[in-house]
Parts: sequence; structure tokens; C-alpha cells
Amino acid sequence: IRDEESGYDKNLFCIPKHYEEDLERVFIPHGLILDRTERLARDIMQDMGSHHIVALCVLKGGYKFFADLLDHIKALNQNGDKSVPITMDFVRIKSYC
Repeated sequence: IRDEESGYDKNLFCIPKHYEEDLERVFIPHGLILDRTERLARDIMQDMGSHHIVALCVLKGGYKFFADLLDHIKALNQNGDKSVPITMDFVRIKSYC
């Protein structure tokens, strides 16, 4: 997304009431994020070949993206020609000290 990108009018989206006054525009629609997440999963599966995948999620902020990404990887794993073993784990990191 370029710096001069104006985004999308918030009236094009279903915005929760408690965010309506705080939100001016939407820069990245949810569908675009889902599409890019699926593409990332495809790239990971292609790059990893038949190697074991070890997925590590940084809690708390990354769990939703992590879950979506792994869902796409699992779907590709089930519907593909080969099955790649996947191990997942979680870490909690203290930041912004």
C-alpha cells in the first residue's frame, strides 16, 4: 500500500458501533488480508517442499493470524499430493518495556 493511498470509505463496510466514531477510513479490507494469508500459506507449502513445518506463534497479538494461516496450510496439506508434518507451539514475549 502506497503512502498516498486514500483507503476505502468506511460506509462500504459493517463497522461495529463502538468503532464508528473512531474510524475514518479502511485501508486494508478483511478479504484482502484473508487472500494474502492464503497466498502466504501456498508459498510456505511450496518453499518447504516435504520438510517438517514448525510453526511458532507469538502470543497475544498473533494468535488470529496464526490460526488463519495454519487453517490454510492444513487445507493445502489435506488436499495436496503430499502430507507435510506440522508442529505448532506458542511463546509469550514481554515487549514495550
